[in-house]
Amino acid sequence: MVRVQIQFTEEQARELRRLAEERDLSVAALTREAVDQMFVTAGIAPPALRAARALEVMGKFGGDEENVAEDHDRYLAEIYGATG
Repeated sequence: MVRVQIQFTEEQARELRRLAEERDLSVAALTREAVDQMFVTAGIAPPALRAARALEVMGKFGGDEENVAEDHDRYLAEIYGATG
């Protein structure tokens, strides 16, 4: 992680500390969540969020073959017309 120094108003700092305590997080973790949410709102998904979304769909879709993980090289060779 990269350390940065930011300044908040007294009210912002007070509310951040209150919310962080309420959610059992550090102010830094809460601030990172807020920045990630800002990225999502702006249409910029951070890499960690993109990776999490990709992991969520793993295994949710089926195919016609049962052994794709074992025979993936053979299937690719068939698709691309390679011999092997």
